[in-house]
Amino acid sequence: MPAIISIAGLGKTYKSGFTALKNINLDIQRGEIFALLGPNGAGKTTLIGIVCGIVNPSAGTVLADGHDIVKDYRASRSKIGLVPQELSTDAFETVWATVNFSRGLFGKPADPALVEKILRDLSLWEKRDAKIMTLSGGMKRRVMIAKALSHEPSILFLDEPTAGVDVELRRDMWNLVRGLRENGVTIILTTHYIEEAEEMADRIGVISKGELILVEEKHQLMRKLGKKQLTLQLQNPLTQIPAGLSDYALELSADGNELIYTFDTQAEQTGIAALLRRLSEQGIDFKDLHSSESSLEDIFVSLVRTNA
Repeated sequence: MPAIISIAGLGKTYKSGFTALKNINLDIQRGEIFALLGPNGAGKTTLIGIVCGIVNPSAGTVLADGHDIVKDYRASRSKIGLVPQELSTDAFETVWATVNFSRGLFGKPADPALVEKILRDLSLWEKRDAKIMTLSGGMKRRVMIAKALSHEPSILFLDEPTAGVDVELRRDMWNLVRGLRENGVTIILTTHYIEEAEEMADRIGVISKGELILVEEKHQLMRKLGKKQLTLQLQNPLTQIPAGLSDYALELSADGNELIYTFDTQAEQTGIAALLRRLSEQGIDFKDLHSSESSLEDIFVSLVRTNA
């Protein structure tokens, strides 16, 4: 099946000479949740802006559901819903009016039943007659999502969708995202809440200084780049790591009471068994052990730091 978004050789350089994007190549598959991670100023919002037709590219091509975003702007834009990072709504309009108006902007006929369903799914139905200016920040964010969904897009961009949203509303939003994906909508999101990307995304892309430095299926990424640590609480403290253990990646805690073994998640578990045998041979006893694993945030920080 062809990608629903296909980006080839995409670049953006502003008149000031600043290069925001460099030779981006990326295919996003239909029906997936793709998380785009990167530090502030990395180019995430510029990339989204180009795909959505808000920013003009300097080089390269972008196809949205088969439509060139430059040559066939109206057709490509009709396939895309965008929830921008900034809250920009019609302050004096009601929730019902602004969502219906957004649908009309795309030439879609009125569909009160659809708009009602969207508002109910976003827990906005009770606020349908409220003016936007009276809503909380979290509710305004929901209105932005409702507007983006009003013309029934097959691609939905969420740029920091849960910024300023409390925990309960955030959970509701992610349930909605799961429901949209089940109905065939492709979701592309940027987020500072990396634990959400870890929970929700099918694939992860990391962008740094305008370059896409990694695109990987989430579970493969965790396996390939993740690290595990085994911490052994020693029966008797050590002053140094014995020479007989020098071929293991071991660290000794400052008080000498813990040995910390760091290993690749792809490494065989037999390596741990061999280490424990070696400790026994060295006369080193331990009274407890526990393991921990790298989070996606650890991997992200490591990737960005390496690319700095």
